[in-house]
Amino acid sequence: MKTEKCLFSVVIPAYNYADSLPRALESVLQQSGNDYEVLIVDDGSTDNTRDVIDHLRSTYPGRFDAVTRENSGPAAVRNFGINNTTGEWLIFLDADDELMPDALDNLRRFISEHDTVRIIVGGHMVADADGSERYRGVKTLPTDPGDCLVGYLLKKTITPSNGATAMHRSIFQHCRYPEQFRNSEDIPVFAYALTNFESAALDKPLNRIHKHSDSLRHNLKYANDIGTRLIEEVFREDLIPAHLQKYKRIYAGQRCLSLFRTFYLAGQKQPALKYYREALGYDWRALFKISYTKKAIRLLVA
Repeated sequence: MKTEKCLFSVVIPAYNYADSLPRALESVLQQSGNDYEVLIVDDGSTDNTRDVIDHLRSTYPGRFDAVTRENSGPAAVRNFGINNTTGEWLIFLDADDELMPDALDNLRRFISEHDTVRIIVGGHMVADADGSERYRGVKTLPTDPGDCLVGYLLKKTITPSNGATAMHRSIFQHCRYPEQFRNSEDIPVFAYALTNFESAALDKPLNRIHKHSDSLRHNLKYANDIGTRLIEEVFREDLIPAHLQKYKRIYAGQRCLSLFRTFYLAGQKQPALKYYREALGYDWRALFKISYTKKAIRLLVA
């Protein structure tokens, strides 16, 4: 791994994406400039990811680093990437996605013009399985940290995504990805970064996200395992300032409604109703979210 510092470190967590890993890597290696490094972290894949990495090493000798670790989840992989790279800015690119051809060029230009910004939220392309594509842009971010927190957690008007977000290394001096979670691990980090550091939007497509049906975010087991524990992690008192802790219960209510909807759509009546009741416990105004209340009533009378 590089010992000299560079501007960008692109970390590619890889778990059973042997087919798409070459696309992800090549999208980085085709970027202009020589001020970036690439680290692939194979998280104990059970497919032929190791063979693919060996082939890529022979195809692009000296162009990237790669390690294979025992499976430990995406949070641990990202933390490993932080610890074993040198770039001033970190970009976490999923192995099934790709950078846009001018992504680093756009980021270089933006960084040179905004030297106090520490988290850059970019736009991204969404590629569906049917071949269609659409752009998801970003709007100017508020300057007030509280507004950023509300925009990200509650209003969903701020939508950072891995691969389209660049984070300055200083963010990780006090905050790391929670390794006890196997998904949603980026939510506490984004909340902390947007609340404690100057942020800005770059309304250009920085990466292309490929949608597929087996995405971890749709895994019910992981959703239930994490449950409401995520709330405490997001609002850790050493990460979110005291004057912003007032948003914790509102976020908790929204988190429970989101879990309710996940299990409702999966036909899981009991866990769905459990999360609906918890939502009301955190914020009784959930009753006035009519679409959720109608779903809950359908379950109760079924």
